[in-house]
Amino acid sequence: QAFFCLLLCIPWGSSCPPSCQCTERAGAKAVLCSSQHLEEIPKDIPRDVVFLKLDANSITRIPNNAFRHLSHLEEIDLSRNAIEKIDRAAFKGVAAGLRSLDLSSNRIRSIPKEALVALNAKLRLANNPWHCECALQEVLWEARLDLDSVQDITCHTAPREEYVGKPLLQVLDAGVNFCSVRQRTTDVAMFVTMFGWFAMLIAYVICYVRHNREDSCRHGDYLRSLPSAQAHAE
Repeated sequence: QAFFCLLLCIPWGSSCPPSCQCTERAGAKAVLCSSQHLEEIPKDIPRDVVFLKLDANSITRIPNNAFRHLSHLEEIDLSRNAIEKIDRAAFKGVAAGLRSLDLSSNRIRSIPKEALVALNAKLRLANNPWHCECALQEVLWEARLDLDSVQDITCHTAPREEYVGKPLLQVLDAGVNFCSVRQRTTDVAMFVTMFGWFAMLIAYVICYVRHNREDSCRHGDYLRSLPSAQAHAE
C-alpha cells in the first residue's frame, strides 16, 4: 500500500484509462483505478503496466483473456468488487509473471481450478461466499494461497449443513474429502453406462442368434420340400 501511495505522486505520460491514475516509479508502471464505479475491466490499460489496482469497484465478472495483453503484470488487486464469475482462461497470458492476485471480499461461490492452479501468484480468496466443493479443495491444496488469509476461506454453503460457517481448512483437517464424493458419483455413472452397453450387446447377440435360427429353419423346410415336389412332378 505504501508503494502504491508513492506511485501516485509520479505520473507518466502514456495513455491512461478514463477515471484511472497512471504513475511510474523506478521504471515500474502502475494503473490505479480504485473506487471508480467500474462495472468491467477497462479495455485500454497500457500494455507495459506492472501494478494494476481495480479494487472497490462494481466488477462482476473476469472473462477469458481479460489480461492477456498485459504481459508485464506482477500484481492485480480485484478485492472489494462484486465478482461472481471467473472464466477458466481469465488469467491466461499473465500466469508466469504474476506475483500477487487479490480476489478477497467479492461474491465468488465457485471457481474453475484451471483459472488459478496454473498461477505462480500469491492468492487472496478470503471473505467470499464459497460453496465448499472439490474444485475449491483442489485450489486450496494446489495453488499458492496467502497464508494470512487462508483461515478466512469459509464455507458459506456445503453438501452437509454441519460444514456451513466453518473455515474450509478446518473442515478438511477433520478428514472431509469433497473430491471423494465426486469420484464415487463418477464411478457410479461409469458403472451404469458400462452396464447399459453390456445389456445392449447381449440383446444384439440374442437377436442375431434368433434371426439366424429362423433363417436356418426356413432353409431346412425348403430343402425338405424339394423331394416331395419332384415326386409330385413325376
